[in-house]
Amino acid sequence: MSTLATSRPTQRDAYGLILEAIDVGIYKPGSRLVESELAERFGVSRTPIREALQRLETQSLLTRDGRSLIVASLDHNQMAELYVVRTELEGLAARLAAQHASVEEVNVLQQMVDADRMRVSDAAALARSNKRFHKQLHLASHNRFLVQQLDLVYRSMALLATTSLAVEGRGPVALDEHQAIVTAISDRDEALAYEAVKQHLSQAFVTRLKHDAGEQSW
Repeated sequence: MSTLATSRPTQRDAYGLILEAIDVGIYKPGSRLVESELAERFGVSRTPIREALQRLETQSLLTRDGRSLIVASLDHNQMAELYVVRTELEGLAARLAAQHASVEEVNVLQQMVDADRMRVSDAAALARSNKRFHKQLHLASHNRFLVQQLDLVYRSMALLATTSLAVEGRGPVALDEHQAIVTAISDRDEALAYEAVKQHLSQAFVTRLKHDAGEQSW
């Protein structure tokens, strides 16, 4: 097999590239995805792009608008349903992390919280590091099947057009909530770790609802 053949972008590569572009907001809910434009942007042939788009549509991350594919959006009920599932799964991850996380993993979580306090005024940077914190929390559960399910949930979270961390004053509070989660895990308090995650995500959901309703002054 030639070097060219082994290095040719695959459908999986194209899928990951498009998914990441949605996740970081290059393509937002409602954005139209054009096969030829995606192929040019990512330097991938149209065949793997087409297959990746079909896969994303099957996963309900893309939807049809006539003959065009657009990034899907979540309505109020879908967002509420997503938060219910996210809270239960991530609460379980925290509970398991309190049982199984190594000292090193707990230290990494603590270091993430400490580092985020230095970027609290940068909502975009904080949103990126927030995803890394939650991913590390998932991994600390040491349950591969739970991590897989949370990955699916977080793919759907990419369909939310805004981050609750962009709301004024939310960043410092969210970091205090992260600290409560880490402290509970460090103390090996399973129930408290679950409750800390539940409180954190409840506040994030309330903040998002107020933001979407234009009621940031509540």
